[in-house]
Amino acid sequence: MSESPRARRLGKARRENVAGGRLRRIEIGVTDREKAALAVRAVQQNVTVPRLLVESALSDRGETPIDRRNLAVELLGIRTLLGAVSNNINQIARHANANSEFPDDAEAAVAAARRLMLRIDEAVRVVMRP
Repeated sequence: MSESPRARRLGKARRENVAGGRLRRIEIGVTDREKAALAVRAVQQNVTVPRLLVESALSDRGETPIDRRNLAVELLGIRTLLGAVSNNINQIARHANANSEFPDDAEAAVAAARRLMLRIDEAVRVVMRP
């Protein structure tokens, strides 16, 4: 499954430009181990190390804009899957009504819809976490 254009746009590694640029620079010292850990986490979240540090430090709830972006990408993916599953179930219903028989793949489509509902429930739980 490929990402939607909106999902790709949400996946930017760098922050948006600001008028006048960012004029303040802060330097910190880290050990080689800390630098490596920061680099790994930045790669995992598809951001630069400076962005990771700024957003983590300025986060109010321990949730960064990176986390919210990743959740938005997940929700957009779920929406795409929901459309596909809904289309499959509509086709199955049309076939069942026209031919008075329930297709063999209907059970798999309903199971996919149930799995998708569980993913939606989990995404909502993540959004609603205090």
